[in-house]
Amino acid sequence: MQEQRQQLLDTSRELCRLGLNRGTSGNASVRVSNDDGQPGFLITPSGMAVNQMATDDMVWMDFSANWVGQRQPSSEWRFHLDILQHRPQIKAVIHTHSMFATTLSTFRRDIPPFHYMIALAGGDSIRCAPYALFGSQLLSDHALAALYDRKACLLANHGMIAIGESLDKALRITEEVETLCEQYLRALQIGQPHLLTHEEMREVQEKFKGYGDWAKKP
Repeated sequence: MQEQRQQLLDTSRELCRLGLNRGTSGNASVRVSNDDGQPGFLITPSGMAVNQMATDDMVWMDFSANWVGQRQPSSEWRFHLDILQHRPQIKAVIHTHSMFATTLSTFRRDIPPFHYMIALAGGDSIRCAPYALFGSQLLSDHALAALYDRKACLLANHGMIAIGESLDKALRITEEVETLCEQYLRALQIGQPHLLTHEEMREVQEKFKGYGDWAKKP
């Protein structure tokens, strides 16, 4: 499990280096069984700045919400648990309060297919989950619904979630979604961009199938 602890810490540091998280905002998790083979996941600790974290600060949880560690798990552990429990092919979850995704989330609307790279999230839009209090079960329920057949979503007045088959893939999706959010916001400053059709987006999804597995529909 030590390898996964280091990977989770490295990913958290990279999120800060890229400006996708700052201070104590955001969190990340990775699926891993404990030393006894019990299924669960490691998650970043609650209320701790990344530059103060060490590998031993990563908290292990099982899917009954029991946790083991010297610190408490992130306050958002519920949607990490629910996503990993309901999406067995997903191995990592990243949550950020990045600038452009968070700004767009305040409009409480989906990001439409203004650019073909929207398809990397698994469909022809990036959904925005309804608002709910951070750390609540309702927020987790909303996030799980918004992520149905998707690898990313916005959380209204909050931020974004990206998921993947590894921490590296989840990080790449996080970066790309933040770029798309910036592009869409800049386009909206000019007017309403032309949107790709459902058929055009379906062609993109087919093309992605031969373009590397990180953009495939989950």
